[in-house]
Amino acid sequence: MKVSTKWLNEYVPVSDLDRSALAEKIARTAVEIAADYRLDEGLKKVVVGHVLSMEAHPDSDHLNICQVDVGLDEPYQIVCGAPNVFAGAKVIVALPNSWIGNHTKIKKSKMRGVVSMGMICSLQELGFSDSVVPKKYADGIYILPADAPVGQDIFSYLGMDEDIVDVDITPNRADLLSMHGVAHEVAAIYDRKVSFPEVTVAEDPNDSVANYLTVTAPSELAQTYMMRVIKDVKVKESPIWLQSRLWNAGIRPLNNVVDVTNYILLDYGQPLHAFDYAQLNSKQVVVRLAKEGEKLVTLDGQERTLKATDMVITNGDVPVALAGVMGGLDSEVSDQTTTVALEAAVFDSSKIRKTARRENLHSEASTRFERGVNLADVQTALDKAASLIAELGAGQVVSGIAAVNDLDLADKQIEISAPRINKVLGTDLSLETISNIFARLGFGVEANGADLTVAVPVRRWDIEIYADLIEEVARLYGYDNLPTTLPTGETTPGHYTYEQKMIRQARALLEGAGLSQAISYGLTTEAKAKRFALEPAKLTKLDFPMSSEHTTVRMNLISGLLDDLAYNAARKNEDVALYEQGRVFFRDEGSERPREVEHIAGAITGLFHQASWHDGKKAADFYLTKGIVDYLLTSFGLENVSYQATAAHDEMHPGRTADIFVGDEFVGFIGEVHPTILKEYKLKRTYVFELDLAKLISLDKKELVYQPVSKYPTITRDIAMAVAKEVSNAAIVETIKANGGPYLKEVKLFDLYEGEHIDFGFKSLAYTLVFNNPEKTLVEEEVNQAFDKVVAELKAKFNIVVR
Repeated sequence: MKVSTKWLNEYVPVSDLDRSALAEKIARTAVEIAADYRLDEGLKKVVVGHVLSMEAHPDSDHLNICQVDVGLDEPYQIVCGAPNVFAGAKVIVALPNSWIGNHTKIKKSKMRGVVSMGMICSLQELGFSDSVVPKKYADGIYILPADAPVGQDIFSYLGMDEDIVDVDITPNRADLLSMHGVAHEVAAIYDRKVSFPEVTVAEDPNDSVANYLTVTAPSELAQTYMMRVIKDVKVKESPIWLQSRLWNAGIRPLNNVVDVTNYILLDYGQPLHAFDYAQLNSKQVVVRLAKEGEKLVTLDGQERTLKATDMVITNGDVPVALAGVMGGLDSEVSDQTTTVALEAAVFDSSKIRKTARRENLHSEASTRFERGVNLADVQTALDKAASLIAELGAGQVVSGIAAVNDLDLADKQIEISAPRINKVLGTDLSLETISNIFARLGFGVEANGADLTVAVPVRRWDIEIYADLIEEVARLYGYDNLPTTLPTGETTPGHYTYEQKMIRQARALLEGAGLSQAISYGLTTEAKAKRFALEPAKLTKLDFPMSSEHTTVRMNLISGLLDDLAYNAARKNEDVALYEQGRVFFRDEGSERPREVEHIAGAITGLFHQASWHDGKKAADFYLTKGIVDYLLTSFGLENVSYQATAAHDEMHPGRTADIFVGDEFVGFIGEVHPTILKEYKLKRTYVFELDLAKLISLDKKELVYQPVSKYPTITRDIAMAVAKEVSNAAIVETIKANGGPYLKEVKLFDLYEGEHIDFGFKSLAYTLVFNNPEKTLVEEEVNQAFDKVVAELKAKFNIVVR
């Protein structure tokens, strides 16, 4: 909300206040200030000019040589290329040695051999934004009204000699979305009186609004709905004072009718809408919910397909406006309009908000309806607008208001006490001081001993309970005046929960293993969300996504990690090892909201170690990745971890992927990403894993007990065997450990061979078995007995042939 201090001074005296000091005081007391500035700062020597004559430039097909009266003894010759300049026009003239927008200095110059004493300016060249320049002057110079005084300083004439304080409104202080609301606030801050001019309407007693229309609006859609009619209106450009009020506030002037509605919106915070009465084609105005699929072309020229939750204004049959959001194109005010139907209402904020979000139509009106408007000013704003339209358009307001649904304008009574206020704020304010603060805010106060009954007017609809009143006292008294005290009471040390400790441990373990942490978006595309899922679930989509790349809540972490790898690969960083710990979201059938589950995942591509003088390079592969996962699970104290080859994951390489189980519990998978997926991401071979961290945390764990290194020697036995190809290494190792006795400490696979001297369909595996007794030296008989038992069980279970 851009607040002009000159406009504000009409309601509360602020002319004696420094602009920056006023801005800081508002920021300390009420809401943040986005900026404060003066519109004509750095500009000088620009005046109103009168084009006396114009002739074509002899050496140009688009330049004209103008003789311009700038209020001096002799006219200035100025060369101008604007397409809309003409003899007799009142224009903006930058004199020689003047400064205009973008810190540009204008000098006396020659244009194709002809002397030019300055420049005829557009509004944009003075620093105006394209968005506020009237459309008819968007591509040319601005033509001033015929009565503009020649030679007058242009900045005062255009309203640029004003200080602006840009107030950054928070959702709870929508009452500040108006000049009246800001005036009340500033008056309370500085303990000054606020005054507003009385609004009167000169009505035609011989004509009644009942001759023009009737209104119907359910109270659940509109708390109130009012209309006035102004007849014999001449639609034309607004006077310069009104245009300047609008463009200083960031609104483009259009015509005297629409400009009045925008002016009243800024002044009172009450959105209004003006209809061309003749285009309504009906005497009925009905507010209702739209029919599903109903069509409406709005003022921006777009055809909208409406939902059954949208509110519309109709002529009793078809929609003519999207209530509280934007008017309809067919009923807009134009140069041919002679009778205006003017609407003021208070619409259901929830429906306005949903419609504005769905249609991406966040207008000045919808913003105010969403956050609330001052019920006490609805009719006043309507009357003021009708009177002003009649004045500026030489029209006549017909008598009466067509209205339904009366508003409750009673003050809100809230009980509070001085001791309660002082206890919360830590102050020792007197009852008189507190009462004075409420009086400055314009609240009624009745005291009964230390108890207060505060009457809050409807213009402060943000105040509901006693805590809101305490906040008002605190900010008006001054937050910087509140005493500083140390907290009292028993303190308790903070600590992490078990789950938090395990999550942090998992991160530390993977970082210790050489992976770097990544943080990916929780939103992705539908296709990426469905990939790599550990369990079947329904997608959770956003109704209003930020972009097409962020439409769906993720169901895996791997997709985000692949995006990160692709980002690095595109920048020639092809050796990357990343992990991510975060939540994924699974939505069950019949549920609107998804379950949030903690996962942890990793992705490795390229070289895991570069070659050095003492070590060779090490490329990422399945076994390296499996070793990292083993390290994580073992460090967690999990037992009975197994890997089972699988082709169930479509996004993974079918021959190089395994599901991970802890006992019988499926906890994740590991493997190489499918070549088609890698091609999509433009990646080389990439290995990934994803684990259900929530399950890992909940599973039973073996307590890690560190034991001293045995002082007794170990004994090893090697065994090489031919075994069928379909028998897995994990199955053999499990069998060896189950039958190796209490002194078997380690089983290591040191050779795999397939080829000559091995029967077709078989492979040769060689293992080293390590035995150790931490309490005494082992003897050969103990080891041989355990080793023979292992061999016998392998033969019986897998039909091996010892080689």
